[in-house]
Amino acid sequence: MTTALPMLRAIKDDAEIERLAAAGAAADQAYEEIVNVRFAGRSETDVGSDLAALLRRFGHSQVDFTVVGSGPNGANPHHEIGPRIIEDGDMVVLDFGGLKHGYGSDTTRTVHVGEPTAEEREVHDVVRQAQQAGFEAVRPGVECQEIDRVSRAVITEAGYGDYFIHRVGHGIGLTTHEPPYMVEGETQVLHPGMCFSIEPGIYLPGRFGVRIEDIVTVVPDGGRRLNQTPHEMRIVH
Repeated sequence: MTTALPMLRAIKDDAEIERLAAAGAAADQAYEEIVNVRFAGRSETDVGSDLAALLRRFGHSQVDFTVVGSGPNGANPHHEIGPRIIEDGDMVVLDFGGLKHGYGSDTTRTVHVGEPTAEEREVHDVVRQAQQAGFEAVRPGVECQEIDRVSRAVITEAGYGDYFIHRVGHGIGLTTHEPPYMVEGETQVLHPGMCFSIEPGIYLPGRFGVRIEDIVTVVPDGGRRLNQTPHEMRIVH
């Protein structure tokens, strides 16, 4: 699926990986700040503007996206941002990133306004397990599609397979989306220095969605996360 020319950029050297790690750390700082702002009673646009400002504060020269998918909007994996007022009881998908020193960041965490229901906790935990399984499958020589398969199997076994409706990941480097892709049919094998997202999700139409995303780089004995914020559901207000 992936042609040779884009793959010339897929394997990063040590200096590039450290720039990607710095961009990831800046995005992590933005997340740790955004969970302290008020969500309930404010619009997705308001929170997205806060996120963009935080990314710039922590060194991003370019903000490519600040997805804030609250309540039923979170069930659309392609939702961007809108005027909906966030309510108490909403699950909120936060997906954001851009460029710092020319290299990309991209991370997703899903937070909850107030106390979640047992079902919401369950769905979030299934996605957390799927993301972890995908990460644990990373090692040189594994086909990209295997990362998708492993993550997807966790969600399918939990009974939510019909609600995971996108690939599990994409490459990142000088842009926030580039080859290779972690998707069924992608037989490109992983090599040390490749950097990509692992971002499984569950999307329950009209209700809520959950996605958890880290950038990962391949190292000789497995994978290294370039995002370090906790995967546990954070409660916001």
